[in-house]
Amino acid sequence: MASREGRRNQHRLVPLAALINREMKNKKLEKPTLRFGCAAQAKKGEDYYLIRTDCERIPGNPSSAFSVFAVFDGHNGNAAAIFTRENLLNHVVGAMPCGIGRDDWLQALPRALVAGFVKTDKEFQRRGETSGTTATFVIIDGWTVTVASVGDSRCVLDTQGDAVANLTVDHRLEDNVEERERVTASGGEVGRLSICGGAEIGPLRCWPGGLCLSRSIGDTDVGEFIVPVPHVKQVKLSNVGGRLIIASDGIWDALSSNAAAKACRDLPAELAARQVVKEALQTRGLRDDTTCIVVDMIPPDNLVMPSTPPKKQNRLRALLCRIKSKGSGNKLSKKLSAVNIVEELFEEGSAMLAERLGADSSMKQSTSGLFICAVCQVDLIPSEGISVHAGSIFSTSSKPWQGPFLCVDCRNKKDAMEGKRTSGVRAV
Repeated sequence: MASREGRRNQHRLVPLAALINREMKNKKLEKPTLRFGCAAQAKKGEDYYLIRTDCERIPGNPSSAFSVFAVFDGHNGNAAAIFTRENLLNHVVGAMPCGIGRDDWLQALPRALVAGFVKTDKEFQRRGETSGTTATFVIIDGWTVTVASVGDSRCVLDTQGDAVANLTVDHRLEDNVEERERVTASGGEVGRLSICGGAEIGPLRCWPGGLCLSRSIGDTDVGEFIVPVPHVKQVKLSNVGGRLIIASDGIWDALSSNAAAKACRDLPAELAARQVVKEALQTRGLRDDTTCIVVDMIPPDNLVMPSTPPKKQNRLRALLCRIKSKGSGNKLSKKLSAVNIVEELFEEGSAMLAERLGADSSMKQSTSGLFICAVCQVDLIPSEGISVHAGSIFSTSSKPWQGPFLCVDCRNKKDAMEGKRTSGVRAV
């Protein structure tokens, strides 16, 4: 028996050289080659975008690099889009815990994105300007793609086969029943524009304000039921690769996700972005600002994206769908398990901060050892912090004295978004 057990253990042993070789292969696969392109046509001058390929999880360490691609579609002026482009990334990074490894960093990223979006909205609203913006914010770290979005700009994944999937959920009242119900439950009204009390025309809008969207950054002149809390989705691609199409509604009002993907297949990223804009303009004309970013995630050994992955390769590399949280956007987006080469890691679209900020197991602490506000990152003394769970419907399952904690200002913002009280921002 002893000799048999010894033989079993011997079979479990892996030579050191093999382990090193395996690590080298895994490290290589974690760094796809990115090729990207951007194209735009302006009508109002309210679309903006962000492309950063030099970000680092650990400052000064190039091996910790990640990339950011984002589209901001402003309305009622460009101030909110410009402010968000200049500040959102810093606020997201500032909400990340320090001194953690890559896996923990990726796991903490969805919550940091929520905090970053809310903080950006708070800071912009303090300026008293009335413009607003959508935001579709994409972070690529290795083969992992994390997308946070408010509004109706969209990010689409094309695997260069027959499967195209939305990584975002459109926050348009016309199409999103859940968001209509949330707005009305929070104190807003939903209806179409009425001409002199007569016939109703146009899309469904929130009142006061008349905004067609239920989520955005900015929009100080509408009710705070228009929230900046993003839908977040995180997926991991296999080493077959894939293409992301990130665009404002100037594209999506003219083209479906499938049509945009098919229009630019077999083209390099820069030409693909131009082709998507061209197809949109040919279909609908230049009625709105039109911006498109195309990002190709290419295996390091390949110079070009494969037009169609071999069927045998698809079967061998198919990954089981694993969803770590409730996917409120699942009804509105195609299940990525059908893509056959994508693993779903996280999806959540709730507008409730108590649910989105979660437990405090990895909350950031200040240098003084005191806790900080989970949203705005200011230091809190014990008597100042208010649990995000206190007085909420989640307090039955989460102790109200446990973190994460909010400062008084952020707690008021949270309650205002949920229709519990008004904050300093007045709707007119």
